[in-house]
Amino acid sequence: MSLGFAEKLSYNENVGSVGMSEIFDPPHVLQQKINYIMLGDTYLDRLHDLDTIVLTIPSIMQWQIENLAALIRKSKHIVAFTGAGISTSCGIPDFRGPKGVWTLQHEGKGVPEASLPFHRAMPGITHMALVALEKAGILKFVISQNVDSLHLRSGIPREKIAELHGNSFRELCPSCGEEYLRDFEVETIGMKQTSRHCKCGARLTDTVLDWEDELPLKELNPAVEQCRMADVVLCLGTSLQITPACDLPFQTLRGGGRVIIVNLQQTPKDKKASLVIHGQVDKVIAGLMYDLNLQIPPYVRVDLFQINLTYRQFPRFSDKKYVNWTLRVTSEHGKNAPLQFIKSVEVSFLDRPNLRTAILLKQPFLLKRQLISTRPFKISLKINFSDGCGCQSTKVEFPVNFQVLADSINHDKDDVIQKLKKTAIQDQCCGQISLVERKNLLPPTKEISIYAIATDFVAYNTYLSSTGLSEDIPKSSGYIMRRLKDNINTEMPLKKLKCC
Repeated sequence: MSLGFAEKLSYNENVGSVGMSEIFDPPHVLQQKINYIMLGDTYLDRLHDLDTIVLTIPSIMQWQIENLAALIRKSKHIVAFTGAGISTSCGIPDFRGPKGVWTLQHEGKGVPEASLPFHRAMPGITHMALVALEKAGILKFVISQNVDSLHLRSGIPREKIAELHGNSFRELCPSCGEEYLRDFEVETIGMKQTSRHCKCGARLTDTVLDWEDELPLKELNPAVEQCRMADVVLCLGTSLQITPACDLPFQTLRGGGRVIIVNLQQTPKDKKASLVIHGQVDKVIAGLMYDLNLQIPPYVRVDLFQINLTYRQFPRFSDKKYVNWTLRVTSEHGKNAPLQFIKSVEVSFLDRPNLRTAILLKQPFLLKRQLISTRPFKISLKINFSDGCGCQSTKVEFPVNFQVLADSINHDKDDVIQKLKKTAIQDQCCGQISLVERKNLLPPTKEISIYAIATDFVAYNTYLSSTGLSEDIPKSSGYIMRRLKDNINTEMPLKKLKCC
């Protein structure tokens, strides 16, 4: 979870078992258990030990991929219940593992270090596999105990997820119920007021629960309903120790449904599950995806920022006109909101060699100038990205004409973002930029332009191959791994893709 989130929580001595040892099933055992997931009720009822599985279905490894995929699709309602274990590969520490947040805190070692800024964490293999399963109609709902926003960033629709413990990047209006998803971590937890206001004028609150807070009914009620409707609940990367959340998956048992647990540590609920798999969630889910012949989609992150150009003309001498103008680069969430994905901005003036390039190193990125308004010119902004982005920089150019207002433009933001993502996937890189909106305000004259930038790109099949993780993924029938390398440049590692 967020290190900031962990530090903001009230201290609680009773956090459950910590420092739990990790258990790894061998690759061939993982494959047998994955196959059992897809068999469902066909042969076995409630098995808990490997010997029984091996003796009962010795020929399961010979099943064709197509048959296995057909079996899992017989399930009418699959729900995923996720915990911190699905985000550890994204650079976010878990809680109770050997180096988890609560483990180190109880050892007096403080909060563990994350491998990258929390706001730059990207969805992992499991997150994106769940997106593919949802798009294929196999996965009906996601229930998450995580506050890292990675499910929403991955592309799971908001109406198909319950974030039981909140979201460090989401604010809520207690008056009208409007939600705001941010690209920065909200500064408070415990459903306290933040520094921003809703469009209706009410003060916004954060959505992250502290220890004493009850689960919000807006998230809890659909989670209960979905678990009762489910015939399979996949518990992924959770120790199932935090109540009442940990009891939700087992609502499915009332209707004859099954619970499958994939986690590196034992959980107090293992005996209630139809199957327990000890292994890295990413490996298990990747093996399952390839058995189902479903591709793990790439992830493209798109961020937005705003350019404000304000100017006022006035006569200084009888024969000349001067203009005072201000250029400001800000977050789309407001001029005082942090713009964390931009490290610096270089402003250069095309066709005006007499004007020196300005380098803006600190937020707010602000430049003030006075010019003789004789002729139009172009401004070029080089946007240098912060650490954790997949690209180093990108450029945007726009004309400046103090005599004529630029045309207003209003594209559909979702459409622009989808086109950017499509282009990034086609180019196999990030750095693309597109104008979303431009509007003019008077007086003083102000041009406001909102741009979208693809700041990260990850092809997960490439990542599996380049890290060697693909060699450990359980597989059957011998041909699955060839699909990893079809039309893929296996020399392109994660996070080192070239800018376009």
